[in-house]
Amino acid sequence: MTDYDVLRVFCGPDGGYGCELGVVRDGSVLPARADRQALAAELGFGETVFVDDPERGVIDIYTPARRLPFAGRPCVGTAWLLDVPELVTPAGAVGVRLDGEFSWIEARAEWAPPHALRRYASAAEVDALEVPPPGGPGGKEVPADGTGERLYAWAWEDEAGGRVRARAFPGRADGPEEDEATGTGALLLTDRLGRALNIAQGRGSQVLTAPQPHGWVEVGGRVHLER
Repeated sequence: MTDYDVLRVFCGPDGGYGCELGVVRDGSVLPARADRQALAAELGFGETVFVDDPERGVIDIYTPARRLPFAGRPCVGTAWLLDVPELVTPAGAVGVRLDGEFSWIEARAEWAPPHALRRYASAAEVDALEVPPPGGPGGKEVPADGTGERLYAWAWEDEAGGRVRARAFPGRADGPEEDEATGTGALLLTDRLGRALNIAQGRGSQVLTAPQPHGWVEVGGRVHLER
């Protein structure tokens, strides 16, 4: 079996929750994309990262079903693990900084897959949402590639303080019904609102964001090494 680390990314203040991420530190052991895809499917994490150059931060990201040019959670987790000034993804170079207990990346909204950012009147309404069927609200047929509408449901908990309650539903036939912590959804919401956010997502995860000049957005969170 190929060696890999398991991280939890976007943990809550008590160190719990967050989402698991697999990281193969020596990507050279599986250079072929087909082999990487097969391992990502076997491991079953939301994403698995293959590190192709640990000094330069060159990484390759896979879900169990496809290769991704960029994703927020894998970048935040791998940035913490490698402690490098940037990561190099197919989408572009991702800035990195570590600040106390938080690992931060800097990325662009256009790198993220589209999400339906749906605002609700209260955090209680977000909490009460039922998981929609694959394909999004209304149960639209899931496209052949397995993707559906990614719903990012959110509401203000404290608008003046930038505190948001959110839940994310990937809408994929090959993924979880609900995503505990979503870096790309947080990135897109921050880009739309143009302000820093403190997002409580899922059952107990936390995502921090901050808009930067020239269309960049910082996304940060706590990372814990599981094994």
